[in-house]
Amino acid sequence: MAAKKPLNVVKISKMKQQQDRLTMITAYDYPSAKLAEEAGVDLILVGDSLGNVVLGYDSTIPVTLDDMVYHSRATARGAQNTFIVADMPFMTYHGSIDETLKGVRRLMQEGHAHAVKMEGGLEIVPAVKAIVQSGVPVLGHIGLTPQSVNTIGGYRVQGKDAEDAKRLMNEAKALEQAGAFAVVLELVAEETAAAITRELSIPTIGIGAGRQCDGQVLVFHDVVKYASPYMEKRFVKTFADVGSQIREGIEAYVNEVKNGAFPAENHVFKADEGVSESLDSLYGGGKTEDLPVNAEASASDKEKVGAQR
Repeated sequence: MAAKKPLNVVKISKMKQQQDRLTMITAYDYPSAKLAEEAGVDLILVGDSLGNVVLGYDSTIPVTLDDMVYHSRATARGAQNTFIVADMPFMTYHGSIDETLKGVRRLMQEGHAHAVKMEGGLEIVPAVKAIVQSGVPVLGHIGLTPQSVNTIGGYRVQGKDAEDAKRLMNEAKALEQAGAFAVVLELVAEETAAAITRELSIPTIGIGAGRQCDGQVLVFHDVVKYASPYMEKRFVKTFADVGSQIREGIEAYVNEVKNGAFPAENHVFKADEGVSESLDSLYGGGKTEDLPVNAEASASDKEKVGAQR
């Protein structure tokens, strides 16, 4: 497909006005980002969910700023024409503004992100304001905030009752006023998410937040069922099952190596005519125990290898 121009915050805002729904997907490396861009997604999120789906952690909490910079940089190389948002990981924006901005700087300069995402409501408003004033776009994130899972009582739907719905509405408005260009609503009751979407002038991007958000985001590995074992989630639809195909492909490879079917004739390279006979005459039919050993040459070779390292 023809190269596209990446979005910016002005275009993203216009998409809400034009009722053009935003598509966002997570990506954590070069190949997944390249595939996502080729598929036409609007935004790529380098989420700290990489802790769960790529690094093997039980939560996002162990993910470090170094992890995020590394994966954001790899993702940016794969999707050079897509707007990329990188997560600020656990406890990197709850201290001093100076420390927060240092982390933001790394994600932008070293990670090559176009924006950062931050979880939280009223408590992060000062940090959001400072980051936006420094010239960096911020994507808010309320509802289920995985970095706070230990304080919100686990992975449960938010905004189900009137009081909690009002809290989320106030948080969304505060983030908008602080300068956020959009807000992710995660695991939020559909009615609450719809009301927030109507009230805000900036886009809402839902994940498990119903049908009325201005856009949707899903995890790459959920979309293509790339996990073992895969855990079904009510708010997720899988659009392909590459996990099973990968497993079956590797099993076939193992079996063919074991039974001698791979490599086959069409996988090998041939030497010039007479090379095999010449080697047999010199080295006794290829018996390694008969190979001549030149101790001096061997020592010299070792020195060369050491120098190259």
